[in-house]
Amino acid sequence: MQAKKSDGSAAVERMKKFISIHLHQPITANDVAKAAGYSQFHAARVFKAEMGLTPFEYIRQQRLTASARALRSGKHRVLDVALDFVFDTHEGFTRAFTNGFGISPKKYATRPTPEGWLIPTSYLDRSNTNLEEWNMNKTSVIFTQIVERPVRKLILRRSKAAGDYFAYAAEIGCGEHNASAAWDVLTGIEEALYEPVGVWLPENMRPAGTGVYAHGVEVAEDFNGEIPEGFEALELPACQMMVFQGEPYDDKVFEEAVGMCMEQIKRFNPEVYGYEWAPEMAPRMQLAPEGWRGYIEMLPVRKIS
Repeated sequence: MQAKKSDGSAAVERMKKFISIHLHQPITANDVAKAAGYSQFHAARVFKAEMGLTPFEYIRQQRLTASARALRSGKHRVLDVALDFVFDTHEGFTRAFTNGFGISPKKYATRPTPEGWLIPTSYLDRSNTNLEEWNMNKTSVIFTQIVERPVRKLILRRSKAAGDYFAYAAEIGCGEHNASAAWDVLTGIEEALYEPVGVWLPENMRPAGTGVYAHGVEVAEDFNGEIPEGFEALELPACQMMVFQGEPYDDKVFEEAVGMCMEQIKRFNPEVYGYEWAPEMAPRMQLAPEGWRGYIEMLPVRKIS
């Protein structure tokens, strides 16, 4: 037999329903409190305890998410969408959207589907998140993006047995900039197409007696520069990569932040967007974790025929 909802949970549901119905209209703290049947103070306290967000934060979240859907559905005038979702100005909406999603509304609206930025249906769903976790670390996968990678080479230094970054750094040695010694060398390759990455190598790219994890950097197919001592060049075919970018986080808790984000990625199903994993095409890659931009990871995919 299903347990009856507590009075607080039932009140939160009433507040959420009211917010959903009136998302296109101004909503005051008093309006939300009336929907709950509580005082403003008690309504806000119950809502925060249940959702991990204040009513105002929740309203902003819901409006931004709905505005993103509106932009994607073909209503591309940013000002119209801003006014529809009760943002006073084009500038205010653009700032809030960019802060929330890491991309401007205009740029988001013009990205073709399914290529470009996508918002998973679970975006910022905090209803089942422990409040202590929320306060400690606000990481969750916000976006995925499909990017095209050309035929290229990966200059990498393999490990003997490492399966992750910490084991790799312990084996290879630490560099001068709080990364591995290999990372310091890779950042000096001027012909690099992109920034250095940590990689988990698939079986078809991993000789016997070598580890899963390595550090590398991608260069052009016709790269003929010098390969640093102890490194090698691995040819990679053209492929599509699905990029995951988490929310910004406090660098003081980067291990917890990255770990939580990686768990979200593990649960992601690319088939929702018409893709499947293609591990034989390229290594799984991670960019250097930096709190200001959030954790970023890339995995190879192919369209489902």
